[in-house]
Amino acid sequence: MKTQKNNPQPKPTRWWPAVVIIAGFALALAVIWATGSDNQQYRVLRTLTAISVSTLLIVAWALFFSRLLKRTRLLIFGGLVGAALLFSVSFRFSQFSGNMVPIFEWRWAKRTLPTADGQAPKPTGEPAAHPLAKLSFPQFLGPNRDCKIPGPNLATDWDATPPKKLWRQPIGAAWSGFAVAAQHAVTQEQRGENEAVVCYDLQSGAVLWIHTDSGQYKTAIAGEGPRATPTIHNGKVYTLGATGVLNCLELTTGKPVWQRHIAIDAGLDLDAPVDQSGLSSNRNKAKEWGYASSPLIVDDKVVVSAGGENGKSLFAYDTAGGEPVWSGGNSRAGYSSARLAKLHDETQILIFNQDGLAAHSPINGSVTWRFDWSAPYPHVSMPLSLPGNKVLLSLGYGKGSKLLQVDFVDGVFSATELWKSIRMKAKFTNLVFHDDHIFGLDDGMFACIDAERGRRKWKDGRYGHGQILLRGSHILVMAENGDVILLESNPEKQVELTKFAALDGKTWNPPSLAGEYLLVRNHREAACYKLPLAKPVKTTRQ
Repeated sequence: MKTQKNNPQPKPTRWWPAVVIIAGFALALAVIWATGSDNQQYRVLRTLTAISVSTLLIVAWALFFSRLLKRTRLLIFGGLVGAALLFSVSFRFSQFSGNMVPIFEWRWAKRTLPTADGQAPKPTGEPAAHPLAKLSFPQFLGPNRDCKIPGPNLATDWDATPPKKLWRQPIGAAWSGFAVAAQHAVTQEQRGENEAVVCYDLQSGAVLWIHTDSGQYKTAIAGEGPRATPTIHNGKVYTLGATGVLNCLELTTGKPVWQRHIAIDAGLDLDAPVDQSGLSSNRNKAKEWGYASSPLIVDDKVVVSAGGENGKSLFAYDTAGGEPVWSGGNSRAGYSSARLAKLHDETQILIFNQDGLAAHSPINGSVTWRFDWSAPYPHVSMPLSLPGNKVLLSLGYGKGSKLLQVDFVDGVFSATELWKSIRMKAKFTNLVFHDDHIFGLDDGMFACIDAERGRRKWKDGRYGHGQILLRGSHILVMAENGDVILLESNPEKQVELTKFAALDGKTWNPPSLAGEYLLVRNHREAACYKLPLAKPVKTTRQ
């Protein structure tokens, strides 16, 4: 008589490893966000690392150590492989957010960029007679490069009186902003393998002209396209591409006047290997992060940061013919642009390089004084001139801000640190000074500190790594997600007055505000809105 063998019973599922993994993940998040540094980027990267490691451990447990049924494990494996294949077919990596979160886009998304072919209306009459003749936003961050924009007060209720969309359309990739003169709105774009300077009609968005130069800059972290904002001066447009091409073009036609390559003038090795640390011995800035110095006009010279050695860090070129007038300094170039400041009644050019702050003579380019503050991260925020011969510097990545006192004794300039604060970390943006307070985005959150001691007054509003402008007593915030927000410049608390969605997707580009015309853009689209103005206050006569 045969005896039947009993089928072995399946072993129970082993759950405790999954519980340990999940508990470890929760503990890791608690440690990262409770005891981490003031560097928001590091926190996000560590969080992403914890998520990735925990996910891999859970998958390994489910497939090899869980004792789940073979069929169940095969279904899990097949589902994971299928999901990965579907995602890779449907999406492609685009770039990183300001906190280094990867951004993906639909693989088959297409953009048709506007061209000058048959679009642009032909100008009529004299330029001075144009209805928009007095409109001006000539350069990066406004007339004085301090984020302060002249003009009438804006209405503070955009629900009651919404901004009027004049146009919104695709645009070539870049982190450039718009410069505006009358009806001309000029920016830079990457169009295929060419860096392009494109002039749009302010009111219609039609392309008036396009100038192109062969060149392309692109990295996974920094993105694609030119970085610098054009400068308009005396009927000319001055632009600096990410690869180092400096152009002077006619404003009305885009016709080239002259061209230089600042990397060649600075003696940099264009064939050197890429090093995005900013500390490479070859100093190939064009391959590290891309040139980002928005041209500065000083008298009859255009000034840009090249980052070369042996007196070739900062260059000045003749605005008329493009010949080098002077060069000076030895600091590595960062993302920051040069600006003018009057210290002890002497006009100086300030530039926040990778090695720190340098003050140059506008006459011969010599370094009159400097303040060392080096870091492996790109210095983006421009130095901010404050009353009393003071200069404010700010850096992201957990570094914070420093206020300097500039002294002039026995004919010699020097700078000493008055205070340092981690309460204001301007990563990709610039700060604004108003009524003895500093306003800006502190690693993605809006904040206010007092200028005297650097103490935080308040911090509220998660707007990401966007940009800001000051108009009267109101602060215009271009948020990283594409929203435009209007805030009070209130040192006591955050007061958000109104907002609207202007763009979609990551927006690092600086906005431009000429009169009531707001120009905004990111790496894929641009738009122009006509903002409502505040009604004039009626006064009664006694």
